[in-house]
Amino acid sequence: MTKIKSLDRKRNVKIRLFVQIFFFTIILLTAINQYLSKKNITIPFISNASLHGLCPFGGVVSIYKFVTEGSFVQKIHESSFVMLGLIVFLSILFGPVFCGWICPLGSVQEWLGNIGEKIFGKRYNKFVPNKLDNKLRYIRYFTFAWIVYVIAKTGKLLFNDIDPYYALFNFWTGEVTIQAIILLIIVIISSLFIERPWCKYLCPLGGFLGLFNFLSIFKIRRNKNTCISCKACDMVCPMNIVVSDKEVIKNHQCIRCLKCTSEVSCPVENTVVLSTKDGEEYEGK
Repeated sequence: MTKIKSLDRKRNVKIRLFVQIFFFTIILLTAINQYLSKKNITIPFISNASLHGLCPFGGVVSIYKFVTEGSFVQKIHESSFVMLGLIVFLSILFGPVFCGWICPLGSVQEWLGNIGEKIFGKRYNKFVPNKLDNKLRYIRYFTFAWIVYVIAKTGKLLFNDIDPYYALFNFWTGEVTIQAIILLIIVIISSLFIERPWCKYLCPLGGFLGLFNFLSIFKIRRNKNTCISCKACDMVCPMNIVVSDKEVIKNHQCIRCLKCTSEVSCPVENTVVLSTKDGEEYEGK
């Protein structure tokens, strides 16, 4: 029985990794295809759409201009609104799964973090003191507010000049500013010490989607009656959330990676679950 559970958990981990690799590959091929299309070369079956057209944050920053003027921010296509709608729908249901499963920059940080964990062991992801860490996590909301305000005023996608996501998939094109490349390098290096540093401290889209942790229909819930206080859920959380003392996880930093759940890390069945019901109801279902 234990062996079967172990196999199931490995399968669940592989499913998430497959989803991450799939979306990373799609975005990478789209970026390459867009670059090649300027040389009249295309990759079959791959869209040559701009990366801005595939980023839901483009829809967020275009809302004001679209409502007031009926037009889009520079470089933003209506597809960004479609993407935003899909992501918001998923977030209402499950929380910010985009961050934990789909975002390619988040995945890259996580993969680099696996290297950092091998280098630093238990010290990994614990280099920033807790008090400072807790304060730094709110910077991304100031980033979000500033970007929305500036873009609403100018109608231009100024964030593009410092966007590490855009730099990651375009650094070879000559179209990326030095500021964006420097920020990308900082994020890459920081990922070896801190898990998902961009997601935790600066990502404006992550800040926006993090609010759905309070609103989502499905939430991560802990059954206090079956919990054995082993703190396995705390140890695996990439966002350093303390799961073991809460019944419902509503932390704005949760990325719904599901690492803490009984499907992956919690050793007790139906104790930490993604559910619409609390742990006791889920167990008795």
